[in-house]
Amino acid sequence: MKPIQLDGSSGGGQMLRTALSLAMITGQPFRMTNIRGKRPRPGLMRQHLTCVKAACEISGGTADGADIGSTELVFRAGKVRGGSYHFAIGTAGSTTLLLQTLLPALWQADAASTLKLEGGTHNPMAPPFEFIERIFLPVLARMGGKATVACESVGFAPAGGGCLTANIQPSPQLQPLELVQRTELEASRIRVLTRHIPLPVAGRMLDAALEAFPCKDAVVESCEQGPGAGIVCLVEADFGGIREMTSGFGEHGVSAEKVAHRATKAMNDYIGCRAPVGRHLADQLLLPLALAGSGTIATMAPDTHVPTNISVIEKFLPVKFSVRKEDRGVHIITCEET
Repeated sequence: MKPIQLDGSSGGGQMLRTALSLAMITGQPFRMTNIRGKRPRPGLMRQHLTCVKAACEISGGTADGADIGSTELVFRAGKVRGGSYHFAIGTAGSTTLLLQTLLPALWQADAASTLKLEGGTHNPMAPPFEFIERIFLPVLARMGGKATVACESVGFAPAGGGCLTANIQPSPQLQPLELVQRTELEASRIRVLTRHIPLPVAGRMLDAALEAFPCKDAVVESCEQGPGAGIVCLVEADFGGIREMTSGFGEHGVSAEKVAHRATKAMNDYIGCRAPVGRHLADQLLLPLALAGSGTIATMAPDTHVPTNISVIEKFLPVKFSVRKEDRGVHIITCEET
């Protein structure tokens, strides 16, 4: 079978992860060139390489060009097998992105699977564990996707050292999703997770978050065990049928108040838009929509991941996406079979 040709220069690691998922599901090989071509450090980094090697293991596949810094990869999948798997990234690379790469393929397996993924669980360039558990997976459950996750230990960037586990049940056919309306706010909460950061700093972050986004359920949670220091502000809103979570990660030279402001501003922007699906969740739902064969979601102005992700999906599956803008910044993303 002739490989699908993909140019990775216009996107980042998400294009590769989507291609790996779809190659395992469809059996269609691909050749990607110019991987992460416009990034400051192009080519495969350790977290991307772990995704490739994990895809090879769960599918009995092969990969040419699977080396650190490689800008070209040819991947051929075999048959996806359920079972117990353990993958360690070796850095603070995201375990949640690795999970999202493997999850759609393992839903097609003929047996249940368990995953133990080691690396970063709370990384500013990826969805934090709580987003996967409380935002992403509940929507997938509505579509028939069966999976549960647990955070065995928190891994902040840059130290990593975290551990995520997942139990995945075969879910061979996802159901279409229609998510275009949002009800009124039912509940909200703020969590400041911290390790090896002075408690007054975490307190200032929580106070600043509450000032911008008042809610009754707000606490500081200390993650005592584990390597490295880190702090993150997680802001969550529950609208009954859908939740959204935004985050702000601590970094050197940035005040606790500014980190809190980033998280709360993102949440207030989402609430003001009145779309049910948050910007990051919309990108993560593109592949499930395509696997279901159809669906429609209303979201905020899409980020740059959406068109590049769509371009990969449409090369593997007989679907067509459309994105149209409506009032108040709402965008409607529709997936249809071709």
